[in-house]
Amino acid sequence: MPTDYFDATWKQRLIEHLNVLYPHSVAMQVCGKILAILEQQDLPQASRESLWDQKDVILITYGDTLSQPQKKPLETLKWFSQQYLKDTISAIHILPFYPFSSDDGFSVIDFTEVNNTLGDWDDIESISADFDLMADLVLNHISSRSIWFADFVSGNAPGNQYFINLPPETDVSQVTRPRNTPLLVPYYTRRGVKHVWATFSEDQIDLNYENPQVLLEMIQILLLYVRKGSRFIRLDAVAFLWKTLGTSCIHLPQTHEVVKLFRTILAQVAPHVVIITETNVPHKENVSYFGQGDEAHMVYQFALPPLMLYTLNRGNALPLATWAKSLDQLPENCTYLNFTASHDGIGVRALEGLIPPHETKDLVECMHRFGGFVTMRTGADGEDTPYEINISYFDAMMGTRMGPDHLHIERFLCSQTIMMAMQGIPAIYIHSLFGTPNDLKGVEHTGRLRSINRRKWNWEELAVQLEEPSSQHQQVFISLRRRLNIRNQQLAFAPQAMQTILDTDSAIFGFVRHSSRHSIAVLNNIRSTPQTINLVETMSNPVDTPLLDLLDGELFDANQITLDPYQSVWLELHRE
Repeated sequence: MPTDYFDATWKQRLIEHLNVLYPHSVAMQVCGKILAILEQQDLPQASRESLWDQKDVILITYGDTLSQPQKKPLETLKWFSQQYLKDTISAIHILPFYPFSSDDGFSVIDFTEVNNTLGDWDDIESISADFDLMADLVLNHISSRSIWFADFVSGNAPGNQYFINLPPETDVSQVTRPRNTPLLVPYYTRRGVKHVWATFSEDQIDLNYENPQVLLEMIQILLLYVRKGSRFIRLDAVAFLWKTLGTSCIHLPQTHEVVKLFRTILAQVAPHVVIITETNVPHKENVSYFGQGDEAHMVYQFALPPLMLYTLNRGNALPLATWAKSLDQLPENCTYLNFTASHDGIGVRALEGLIPPHETKDLVECMHRFGGFVTMRTGADGEDTPYEINISYFDAMMGTRMGPDHLHIERFLCSQTIMMAMQGIPAIYIHSLFGTPNDLKGVEHTGRLRSINRRKWNWEELAVQLEEPSSQHQQVFISLRRRLNIRNQQLAFAPQAMQTILDTDSAIFGFVRHSSRHSIAVLNNIRSTPQTINLVETMSNPVDTPLLDLLDGELFDANQITLDPYQSVWLELHRE
């Protein structure tokens, strides 16, 4: 890109971001280096006019969740997506596909390479040619087996200045921890034993962004992913990015400023690229990453998975409805990423302030009975508290607080149908798409609790299940594909379409999605017994009757709508 592509106003904005991070003289130098990096870029241009619409659905998957003999896993992923999901999803989030040493990809050895057990950059670009690609920028930390950390151990530049090492007696008690492992980890180096900052594990060493060279490295990596076809960039664990002793070291102003800086850069050189922040924290902290509409384009709805689980486990929609009502109006060009399951567990921190602590404890105990586990973190008081429930979301729905029952699939489909209808862009984990149960053998094999939700499927084995009419996998797969295909045709489900939560009793969760051209009432029975609602009385506006359910083609009398256990209906109110 030529130098004159960047006008004075934009350069000044860049400097203002950098002034928050570094002394002004350093900020000016860094600005010049960023401009030099950008001048060398040849980035793809936007292929669509808007950032998103109702057809956007993201599939979350590891690159090797599916395997076939004699095929690279990324080739199998593309084949499967084209064969079965071409009209169902628009984007694929391939979880970290780089060489790694632990944490199933999130301890990255080399940010610039593709793990050769999955494929290569040609495979990544091939997928991005047919689907929007979502890539992880794992910017908080790097593997202890990386070249950068090898430089630190040997004392060589530049890596010897890329990490934070502190005396072991340093008081780090105020630091917010997502784990109960030690924060400062000892490593033998040529200069003796050094204790390095490691937020997540001893193999995931945090980077030092007070060194502007680290920031410049990450900007180049960000732009590499854009060049390779990424349209969505997920900023992994971004909340912990900047460290200042004497603070909680989470959500610091400098961290927010780095996100703003990335957005300012991409808005100029790749305006079609969407930044997504991944911050598994209470809701108000999470949505702070929208900023004033100048930070992330999207944030994960971390409150939704545990609230959905609570709703269907307890048969009580009121906390979910209360939370949904509290959602602020979205800034322009911002939306939510809605999900119920991912490669991680079901985070419970997001429940803080939404349900009483004893209800969270009871929910965790119920998930133990359904075959799940719990990962702990160390709180500010030094006590271990639940951080996430490790369980397949499908098996999390096997029953209620009363125990397992025969409505397993209906309850699970209800959870997914609510998620895909709410304001935002739905992201569905591949194991939810298949109705994959707890993988206890995976936990036994790896010794890691999160493996319970990370099964590796041999395609031939899975294909048999998907073709068997009595299989839970086929029932879930066909039902979810069908509902997503219906959803993708409705203007009322566009991310920018408004959402109004209905005042119903605790047995039904209802809301209306509406734009100027289309409106849909979404009603969901969240209990194991039939429920009836009078939509005419519930709605503040007049309602014509009968109403067509877009999901099943059935007509309903708006004065008396009876829903079967865990039934969802999408009732069309208005269409131009």
